[in-house]
Amino acid sequence: MKTMLKTFRPTAMSVALMLVFGPALAEEPNVDELAKPDSSISVGIGNWSADRPHEGVYDGMRDKGAYGLLDADIIKRDDTTGTWLKLKATNLGLDAREIKGEYLRQGDIGGSVEYNKTPRDNPYTVNTGLQGIGTTNVTVGTNLGSFAKRDVDLGTTRELLRLGGYKNLLPGLDFKIDFKNEDKKGTRLAGWGSAALFSVEPIDSTTRQLEAMLQYTGKQLQLSGGYYGSWYDNHNSLLLQQLNGVTGGTSASFSATTPMSLPLSNQAHQIFLDGGYAFTPTTRGTFKVAYSMATQDEHLPSYDLTGANAPFVGTPSHLDGRVDTTLVQLGLSSRPMPKLLITANLRYYDLNDKTPLAGFVGNNTTGVASVYNTPQSYTTTSGKLEATYRLPENFSLTGGVDYSGQDRSQPSVGTVYVPFRTEVNETTYRLQVRRSLADSLNGTLGYLHSDRNGSSYLAANGSSPYSNQINPVHIADRSRDKWRAAFDWEPLDKLSLQLRIDHSQDTYPEDGRPYGMRDGSAQLYAVDGSYAFSDNWLLSAWYSLERTKARAVGFRQAKDGSADAVKDSHLKDVGDSFGLNLRGKLTARLDAGIGLDWFRSTSSTAQDLTLSGAGATYPTAAPGTSGPLPDIKNNLLRLKLDAKYAIDKSSDLRFDLIHERWHTDDWSWNYGGGSPFAYYTGTQTCTGCVGAGYTGVVDGTTVTSNKTQSASFIGIRYIYRFQ
Repeated sequence: MKTMLKTFRPTAMSVALMLVFGPALAEEPNVDELAKPDSSISVGIGNWSADRPHEGVYDGMRDKGAYGLLDADIIKRDDTTGTWLKLKATNLGLDAREIKGEYLRQGDIGGSVEYNKTPRDNPYTVNTGLQGIGTTNVTVGTNLGSFAKRDVDLGTTRELLRLGGYKNLLPGLDFKIDFKNEDKKGTRLAGWGSAALFSVEPIDSTTRQLEAMLQYTGKQLQLSGGYYGSWYDNHNSLLLQQLNGVTGGTSASFSATTPMSLPLSNQAHQIFLDGGYAFTPTTRGTFKVAYSMATQDEHLPSYDLTGANAPFVGTPSHLDGRVDTTLVQLGLSSRPMPKLLITANLRYYDLNDKTPLAGFVGNNTTGVASVYNTPQSYTTTSGKLEATYRLPENFSLTGGVDYSGQDRSQPSVGTVYVPFRTEVNETTYRLQVRRSLADSLNGTLGYLHSDRNGSSYLAANGSSPYSNQINPVHIADRSRDKWRAAFDWEPLDKLSLQLRIDHSQDTYPEDGRPYGMRDGSAQLYAVDGSYAFSDNWLLSAWYSLERTKARAVGFRQAKDGSADAVKDSHLKDVGDSFGLNLRGKLTARLDAGIGLDWFRSTSSTAQDLTLSGAGATYPTAAPGTSGPLPDIKNNLLRLKLDAKYAIDKSSDLRFDLIHERWHTDDWSWNYGGGSPFAYYTGTQTCTGCVGAGYTGVVDGTTVTSNKTQSASFIGIRYIYRFQ
């Protein structure tokens, strides 16, 4: 039986399919309907004509075949006590399901219980001989004994239980509590790291979260304070990857048994207080203070290893990790005159990494460490000032300035693998003009400019001639300009249109640094609209185009016959999408909707090489490396039709028909010639390994995906409504 794993939270069975359905026409509810809303139960069956590995990753309907469709939304209200009882269950016939029950007596007490299951299926077909999948011991084949290959399904499933409560203690004073327990189980693609061999990480963890708070609401003062805690418990701490029939080995990077550390258990605790005070009817202040402590003090699993995998003699048995954070935030908004609104806030955030400094790699003979952990502390002070003024002719002008300054601790010992700077500052100026051009037309035009700079860089790897020149994007000097225009237009009662245009440009100065980011840009063009032919028919459509570009310069070292080269990379992602929905009444009892969704994305990685020294442009040792990388394109087309027939006042029949087609030319898991990528199949030898007749590793795992996936769904549901 296939292992199903998914990760999606639909809101109704209609939603399990509903990602594909257009919205129904909204109807204005009357007062009686709001006081006594309808309850409903929906029962049905649906069938997918084919597997849908890509589109069915999260919705619990990856495989072809029949699925039960069962939903319930039950609401009861006691008018005499003001008590509400609610039960909502969605997708009970699927692996992705949710159930929530609520009890609420307005202004007094309430509670809720919620359960949901969130699967995520791996969209690829994995063909492997790896043994022990799902455990903490996996074995790859060697010439002493290879394993028959078979297709395996990988993925994870999350199960969440949530409890919530509310109680009014005094007039204006409420107590709220929320607890979540989430178990995550399954498997995930991995690799040995030290060799091109396939592996699978076992997933078995529990995350718990608790929040308890008191809330006070007065005429002028509002306060909220309490405690928040989280606990992550990973039941697997170490994955042992083994060569079949082989023992020993003298290299820690590739031995008969190669360990891989898994995320370790940790916890965090926070106390907080925030609130607001109305000094006058036009002036209000806000504040927030919080203190958090996160710790990770689990026993390091690699500390107990022996042989080539034994730890450095100076390695501690526990990391004793601790990170403390302090947050203080103040805000003020005021309207000193009818046409002027001023807002300001100031924020202080301090992250103090108190993890002890220790050596984890070094010489066991001399006891001298060469690689240390790097506790990283920083303090960020930021502020914002903004003012909006209403001008004549229906204009309003908004201007503002934001500032952020970050002081970062500098590593005191060990190897620095990326460039580092101790100070990063950024200032942003904003200006926006808005005008109501007419009763049916509103427009906004905004401009933003920001500059980021900081201290000089601490170079990586000492005197390395090229790696110490790559400046990390998140702390690199950068100048950004961004424009935004938006318009809302309702030329007719039946027609509405919205238009949005965003454009941003980033520039990264060289400052004598030959490598790193040079520039980037992003554009968004979006338009959507709707037209009501009549009270019974509505047409809606939308189109968007997103384009992002980046240029980066790097260094390629000579290898396998290629020359040293400067790489000038031009990266580009383009995505456009279109949607169309028509919905209306065919008869007094029959509603219907038809829709089309279309998505396309293209990723380009064009690269220019400037050679230096002897050698060729591309390596000669590896196959399929004789030219630049081709583009990667993905397309999705989805057609849907639904109809609802009213049998009587309390029951309906709903029919759903969907056809979707997904196509990709992603070459990521292929060799240059187009054949599927295979993990190591040669005679890679483990130095110092022991095994009679052992000569090398045999893996050959392939990861493939159908380039075109097409499937159709048909479903029918009976819906019963009652009060």
